Amino acid sequence: MHSESKSTKRRFAGSYIVSLLSITLVLFVLGIYAFVMVYTDRLLNYVKENIGFEIVIKSNTKESSILSLKEELCKKDYIKSVEYISKEDATNRMKEDLGEDFLQWLGDVENPLLPSLDLRFAADYANSDSMAMVEKWVGTKTIVKEVIYQKTLTNTINDNINKIKVILFGVSLILLLIAITLISHTIRLSIYSKRFSVRTMQLVGATESFVMKPFVKTFMIQGAIAAIIALTFITITLYSIQEHLPEMNMSQGNCIMTVYISVIVLSLVITFLSTIFSMKKYLNADIDKFYM
Repeated sequence: MHSESKSTKRRFAGSYIVSLLSITLVLFVLGIYAFVMVYTDRLLNYVKENIGFEIVIKSNTKESSILSLKEELCKKDYIKSVEYISKEDATNRMKEDLGEDFLQWLGDVENPLLPSLDLRFAADYANSDSMAMVEKWVGTKTIVKEVIYQKTLTNTINDNINKIKVILFGVSLILLLIAITLISHTIRLSIYSKRFSVRTMQLVGATESFVMKPFVKTFMIQGAIAAIIALTFITITLYSIQEHLPEMNMSQGNCIMTVYISVIVLSLVITFLSTIFSMKKYLNADIDKFYM
């Protein structure tokens, strides 16, 4: 009898460990994917915010007028940054690109380079419609010679970004459904191993809430432990990635805390609901199904 009791305890312990590891693995994959989503979104915003938009200023325009236009642009909510590139700055950049002083080849011809304002739009406004609106407004300024930006490239970038976001959203839903399914099956198998204990409690008159309470408590604690273990490995993984890719700068931003909290809450919600549904199945099942 004592040997049988020890065997049963070992079987329950083994079931608990397997369940814990399964939930931990699912949460780890889900957490890592959440960070991939966050940093992919940052990368896409970075691409959008670096789409070129150049305002070329007429020759011999006073610098005070150019700076006044720059200040006016900086006040717009849809503008992320404005850089003033003087004729001298443009000349120096050209010299660096060519590797030599191109002015010596022009002789007495005046430097053809003009001052300009280099605009960068906020990610939400980095599209052809917003750029066309700014182009029309800037075109009314007497000091502006022309506005240069690649309309086709802008549309292509935005179209591709939208496609990437749709794909990532679809993958997120599929991964979430897989996670819920795996955790639910893991809990169901654990409850299955204790189905006769559930039936015994029912036979002595225990209510459904009384029977479910210890199982819900056990699996929610298990979910919390699994979330903590998963987050520990996620943290180690992120810092390992940052050592090799320091430009990712993963240690900053509220997104980390948001993902951490989301993983814990998701684990508790899934384990709670999965336990309730699985328990309902065995509480309402016929006795014949206990041997299936």
